[in-house]
Formats: sequence, C-alpha cells, structure tokens
Amino acid sequence: MRLPLLAALALSLAAPAFAQPIDPAVQKRIDRILKRTPLIDGHNDLPWALREDFGSSVEDLESGTAARTPPLMTDFARLRAGRVGGQFWSVYITGTLVGDEAIRVTLEQIDTARRLIAAYPRHLELATSADDMVRIHRSGRIGSLLGIEGGRQIGGSMAALRRFHDLGVRYMTLTHNQTTEWADSGTDENKHDGLSPFGVEIVREMNRLGMLVDLSHVSAATAADAIAASAAPVIFSHSNAHALVPHPRNVPDTVLRLLPANGGVIMATFVPPFLSNDFRRWNSERAAEEARLKSLHPQSKATVDAGVKSWESSNPKPVVRVTDVADHIEHIVRVAGHDHVGIGGDLDGISVTVEGLGSADGYPLLFAELIRRGWTDSNLAKLAGGNILRALRGAEATARTLRDVKPSMAKQP
Repeated sequence: MRLPLLAALALSLAAPAFAQPIDPAVQKRIDRILKRTPLIDGHNDLPWALREDFGSSVEDLESGTAARTPPLMTDFARLRAGRVGGQFWSVYITGTLVGDEAIRVTLEQIDTARRLIAAYPRHLELATSADDMVRIHRSGRIGSLLGIEGGRQIGGSMAALRRFHDLGVRYMTLTHNQTTEWADSGTDENKHDGLSPFGVEIVREMNRLGMLVDLSHVSAATAADAIAASAAPVIFSHSNAHALVPHPRNVPDTVLRLLPANGGVIMATFVPPFLSNDFRRWNSERAAEEARLKSLHPQSKATVDAGVKSWESSNPKPVVRVTDVADHIEHIVRVAGHDHVGIGGDLDGISVTVEGLGSADGYPLLFAELIRRGWTDSNLAKLAGGNILRALRGAEATARTLRDVKPSMAKQP
C-alpha cells in the first residue's frame, strides 16, 4: 500500500538497476539459480496504482511505465530484466472501507488483477497452487498469485473469505494499518491483545481453505496468536527486522524465533523507513514540517509544497542502499534461519525506495550483494522462491488434512 507521508517524493525514484552493472560471471550465476527456482516476490501493488492513477486500465504495460505521470515501478520489460518468475499481486483497498463496500471494492480489485493477468498471456498466467507456480515458471512466464491486504476486506463474513479463495486469492493479510474488529494492527490502537476469538476462527478457516495467513502489518501479539492458532505455515509478505529498525511494521526477534517450528517465511521489503533509522528519522521530521506548514497555511497547498521543498533542500534525504536490505535479510537468517526468508518488494505501493531497487528490474542487485557476502546457491534459491513455495505447499497440505471439516459459520461479533 502506498505510504501517504512519502507521496510528495514520487519523482525522486532511485536510479534504475541497469545503471549499476553486475559482473557478468555473477549475473550468469544468478541466472542459473533463477532458472531452476523462480524468483517470487510477495507483494506488488500495481493493481491499486492502476486504480488510483489510471482508471484501472491494464493497457500499455509492456515497457516505459517509468515515464508515466505518476511513474510506475512495474512493467513487463523490467520484470523480465529483474528475472522475476512469480508475483503475488496485492488486492489492496484502503483500510477505512468496511462491510459491504469493502467486499465490493475488493471484488473490483480482484477483477483488475485478473484482467491484468489475462491481458498479457505471453508474460503472465494465473496460479492457484505451488505446482502451478513451478509449471508456469518452466514455461517462461510469470506465475501470478493474488493476495488480499487487510482482514476488513471480507466484511466480517466467512462466506466472503471463501468466495475470495474461489476467485484465486491465496493469502490474506489479517490487518492493514487499522486495527479491525478482530485483530490488532501494528500501527493502530490495540483492542484485542492480539486476535479475538473470531480472529482465531478466521485463521482456522484460512487453514481449511489452504490460504496463507499473512502477518505483515499486524501487532506482535496478533502475530504470536496467529502462529499459535495456525496449523499451516504463515508468511509476512513485506516486512523487515525490528531489531535493526524499530518500526512497528517490522517483526521483532521474539516473533522471528517462532517461524522455524511453524515453517513460516518473512519476505524482506524495500520500504526505506523500515530499512534505515536515518531515513525513518528524516521521514518523521519531514512529516512534522509538512504538518507545521499546513497549520500555518491551511488554504495554500502551493505555499506548503514550496516550504516542504525548501526544507528538503536543507535536509537531504538519506540514501538507502541494497546493503541495507541485505543487512535485514541476514539478521532474519541469524534469528530464524535460511529456510524462513524471502523477498516482498512492495513496489508500486511506495513512492521512494532503495537505491537500485526502485523498480522491478533491480532484484539481481540484491542477489549480487548476497553473493558478495558469501551466500551459497542453495540458500539464494531458498530466498528467491524455494521458501515461499514450501510454505504454500504446507498450506495446501494442511487443507487436504482438513477436507472433511465443515466450513465455519462463525459470525463477527
């Protein structure tokens, strides 16, 4: 989801990855790994970006979308250059929508994502299973899974959850930025001390369906409750390590230590305030200055914008680098192990990102940095897609064991 505090920075995207060459021998090694194992990104917000800025049109996405107004981070030329072999397309809606309206807009976003996939059969194919992802990757296309980003999108209805699964949704993030009627968000008031009893029922119904439980955005207590309740591996589709940057969207070590027993995966993201304390501090100070200017000049957007631009000139934005992403990945590995880490860039859900990772062509830079740090081919393959495929297979296996369990008829209090 787009971060509103960064909206004014939309034109300050990092330099494209092709401006930072990779040694040919290293690139050859990366290509060899990613030919065998698909690089699967856990979170891309292109469907919502298309809705917000381009009337939900899925046309003209082959190349050149960086030149749009506003620019996009994703097109098929850059996905190919980035060696992407699989993508979870985010089915996001704003977290302030509730009830029937939330269900309606979610359906519209599923429609956008599926129209996107259908419009580019040379590049994309809808996937609903781990085996689909492997088969599609072998065919030379990008396996395309759907993930709902926020539990409010089901409108408190188990029936809606089931029907979304029928439409191809394979993960649901339990909250977005807002605490829901049954789960606490990491960036809002805690009301349930984690999951409510209805929230536990939601997790169990997702297990029955074979839908991955996504814990990005939730509070640490919600994450611990969900892991305890889930019979299947969980994921964090786009989060980083709280021990390195204590942002509420990042995952504390106490939760990371629960992943090995659960089989879950945390997919490291490219969001600067989650990666860098310097950037987080700068971003907070910039937001405070913008709020101050708005209070002084409530009727003049031009004056506020000019003031923010002046502040930025005096306070240069800290550079966040590929090395920062690698640091978070290696911390996750130290705590949870190589079997429990992946990549979820959050491209087109943010306005600025990491130098070199500002679009879908940048992934090889991250692999090159990890190779520089001594990573083996086996562990790079796990990071790329092996771990998320294993987690998805775990969810599918759990659903098979629960095939005789009746659908939940629990109702939101």
